[in-house]
Amino acid sequence: MPLQICSENEGKVLAVRVEGKLTGEDYERLVPQVEQAIKEHGPLRILFDMHDFHGWTAGAVWKDTKFSLRHFKDIERLAIVGETRWQKGMSVFCRPFTKAQVRYYGREDEAHAMEWLHEGLMAVIP
Repeated sequence: MPLQICSENEGKVLAVRVEGKLTGEDYERLVPQVEQAIKEHGPLRILFDMHDFHGWTAGAVWKDTKFSLRHFKDIERLAIVGETRWQKGMSVFCRPFTKAQVRYYGREDEAHAMEWLHEGLMAVIP
């Protein structure tokens, strides 16, 4: 499955795992879920986990740009987990498009990325 979305901490933290190439159709699934979480919880913290990721289609780039401009202030923290040098470069490239604190983590540090996203949030007890 090229796109998987799950939430933690009662929806305040979203984990988005992508494989292959993101398409405009993937954004049609992703954006409403993120916007609903923002509506319910305010600014979010997002883990963007790229596994064997090959980039975006042109349609997906356009949808991503529109989303970033519309939700410039709605993301508090963005942890990017990746496997390649160009993916690490994305963490620098995306900074002007968001007010979020952005950090890159290698695959081996994914647990640290989640710790950073949860840092300072009240623990949710089931």
